[in-house]
Amino acid sequence: MSQPQPRIRFAAQDDDDALGRLDRATWSPLHAVTPPARPPYAPFFSERFGPRDHIVAELDGTLVGYVRLGYPTGLPANAHVRQIQGLAVADAARGRGVGRVLVRAAIGEARRQGARRITLRVLGHNAPARALYASEGFAVEGVLPEEFLLDGAYVDDVFMGRTL
Repeated sequence: MSQPQPRIRFAAQDDDDALGRLDRATWSPLHAVTPPARPPYAPFFSERFGPRDHIVAELDGTLVGYVRLGYPTGLPANAHVRQIQGLAVADAARGRGVGRVLVRAAIGEARRQGARRITLRVLGHNAPARALYASEGFAVEGVLPEEFLLDGAYVDDVFMGRTL
């Protein structure tokens, strides 16, 4: 018996609390370069990233993941590129293809917006994310060696991208 596929949609303002909880629950040194959030918690949505910058996944009516899609810079000369600037999947939904569906949704939305390329940054030690991105056509385009010092270890910042 196959598992149900996640429902994919744009986030809504009402998702702010659920997305904030998901973001805090999925925090990990595997992908985060900032310390975990502490109370009082700021709203998930900000002036920079609102609901329309987030594609969410639901399973059985529960929000289980999101991908944030934005512009890498504010420069007009770079407006043809979109960037995945966040991806999170609830622990309970891992292994069910939610991350893959969200990456594909981001690629599709970037195309719909007329982008020619999509890029992302991922920590060098995050092998599961790097494998997912590579399987969806992203290639390593650059590495900043030892760019971050996390928990006493130097970690590479890996740039990946693909043509749309």
